[in-house]
Amino acid sequence: MKDYVIGIDIGGTFTKTGFVDREGNILAENSSPTEPFDSVDVYLYNLVKELKEAEKQLDEPYRIVGIGIGAPNGNYHKGTIEQATNLKWKGIIPFTDMMKEHYDLPIKLTNDANAAALGEKVYGGAKELDNFVMVTLGTGLGGGIVVNGDLVYGHDGFAGEQGHVNVVENGRKCGCGNHGCLETYVSAPGIKRTVFELLAKDTEGSKLVKYTFDEMDSEIIFNAAREDDPVALKSFEETGKTLGKHLADTVALVSPSKIFLFGGLAKAGDYIIKPTKKWLEHFVMGLFKNKVDIVPSKLIGKNVAVLGASALIWNELDK
Repeated sequence: MKDYVIGIDIGGTFTKTGFVDREGNILAENSSPTEPFDSVDVYLYNLVKELKEAEKQLDEPYRIVGIGIGAPNGNYHKGTIEQATNLKWKGIIPFTDMMKEHYDLPIKLTNDANAAALGEKVYGGAKELDNFVMVTLGTGLGGGIVVNGDLVYGHDGFAGEQGHVNVVENGRKCGCGNHGCLETYVSAPGIKRTVFELLAKDTEGSKLVKYTFDEMDSEIIFNAAREDDPVALKSFEETGKTLGKHLADTVALVSPSKIFLFGGLAKAGDYIIKPTKKWLEHFVMGLFKNKVDIVPSKLIGKNVAVLGASALIWNELDK
């Protein structure tokens, strides 16, 4: 009998699903729009309908042992999605309770960065680690913190929001409503904003001047850096400095053995990792110097959204 977990990642634009086995193999993967559904009830009806249809692709004797869900502003303790800015469903949504009306199974929910950290623990480079930090660098910046083998959720279920620590007083406006949040400097949109600030001071030798703000993205900046574009290289240095300084504080608080970087910006590899490591070592307390590795996630290139969500259940079963 083959055991599977249903992994569900609810994004603002798309919802990704799949049936995941213990080894991290994903069957019946699917991606469908989240946006068209103004009502969470209609969304859930369509989601369950798609899952039931996809389940027919499992052709060997099997059983579903649980459902793991990654969602923006997901509260692990309550199984709720709360005040998610990039979803149309406002307020507090009791999502796991609603899901239990369709499935009599263990169901767990958390935010996408926490799910990515668990994915790294179950399937990736943190299998043998009990103390590590995951930083997701995409449209925003998320964080998952694992201490003594357990993900840190805090009393309200929302611990680990590293993207919204303040790094610049009265700094860039953030989507959360505050100013100077880390993710406004360290993320795909953040490095783009840094590029344009640098171009405003000096454009000499940079091919990035030919792009408008709407045309620019982190991949263009990365490709320019590979060609030794001075502004692109400086933007990665500045981004790494901001991230490294923040991670120095994180190391002092939780003493991880490794820090994993995941997401689109992390695909830049050494261009982001080297300055981040350099500045972490510059700012960190002497007691912690040269003790922490910063490495790319072993899940880069895989469907981490679905793997991370499924890891919620495998992690619970392992306990």
